[in-house]
Amino acid sequence: MRLKFESRLLIFFTIIFPAISGELPRFREAPAFRNGRECPKATWSALDRRSHNPSIIHISMTLDSTYLRGSVAGVFSVLQHATCPENIVFHFISTQRQRLELSRTITATFPYLNFEIYRFDTNLVKGKISYSIRQALDQPLNYARIYLADLLPLTVGRIIYFDSDLIVVDDVAKLWSINLRGRVLGAPEYCHANFTNYFTSKFWSNPVFSGTVKGRRPCYFNTGVMVIDLRKWREGRYTEKLEYWMRVQKKYRIYELGSLPPFLLVFAGDVEGVEHRWNQHGLGGDNLEGLCRNLHPGPVSLLHWSGKGKPWLRIDSKKPCPLDSLWAPYDLFRHKSLFSDS
Repeated sequence: MRLKFESRLLIFFTIIFPAISGELPRFREAPAFRNGRECPKATWSALDRRSHNPSIIHISMTLDSTYLRGSVAGVFSVLQHATCPENIVFHFISTQRQRLELSRTITATFPYLNFEIYRFDTNLVKGKISYSIRQALDQPLNYARIYLADLLPLTVGRIIYFDSDLIVVDDVAKLWSINLRGRVLGAPEYCHANFTNYFTSKFWSNPVFSGTVKGRRPCYFNTGVMVIDLRKWREGRYTEKLEYWMRVQKKYRIYELGSLPPFLLVFAGDVEGVEHRWNQHGLGGDNLEGLCRNLHPGPVSLLHWSGKGKPWLRIDSKKPCPLDSLWAPYDLFRHKSLFSDS
């Protein structure tokens, strides 16, 4: 009897938590999204060595088994609201593990999607990551955004970076077309946030470290939504500048929040501000409890479940937050029946 119970328990966990069993979640096939009549004809290939085509929108996201359900919902939302969905190219960053299976899943879910998957070598950040207040922030793939300029082809001169826990409810071309005004990076800024809270007393008591932000007007920005000029990034060797602060953190412990603080130290005060509607962040609550939150005042083009609480986990646990209902329509996850006739 006990053996029979344990077998059923194993089946249950294999169905409900496929990532634990080594099996990727399965998804319904998304419909084909076609360009509107006003869309310019545009094609892109990783093998194409021609100059950057401004009609092509390049979006990068990470891809792994843990956040795959969120990534799929994010892609679906972008395509559904785009005027020219066939002009969008997705650049997925993944580690070697399950990379082939992830590619098959994306192809099966979005048969018409133009995408590439690039291998992120976790050795790039080995020895540079220090523990933070939440384990998910310590995963090597969370630092892949630092290496986009190295991972993507040189012909990709501009990229939108999206986290895997957001949905877009507006035409992404509006975000793509913002003028960076010569800056490397554009993102919604939040200057009312207390910038000092993102760093430890060791940082502020050391004049060499704290002097980094002297003379600047640094504002907090969330790195889950960024428009990046990759050409300027490469020219300015910004990957090396971010790595420098990771090494400092490893030795002196100057912050607590994963890959965010290095971006603040390098870019804050020199970010091209984007409308707040493009990152209604924090819907996952804080980093410790993940409590429900309301939307910020103002219009919404992008909903971002940054924080501990993820909508798919809360929905599956039958404890959703009110705003999780806005994410649910983009969830293509194919739920399996717990019982079968066989």
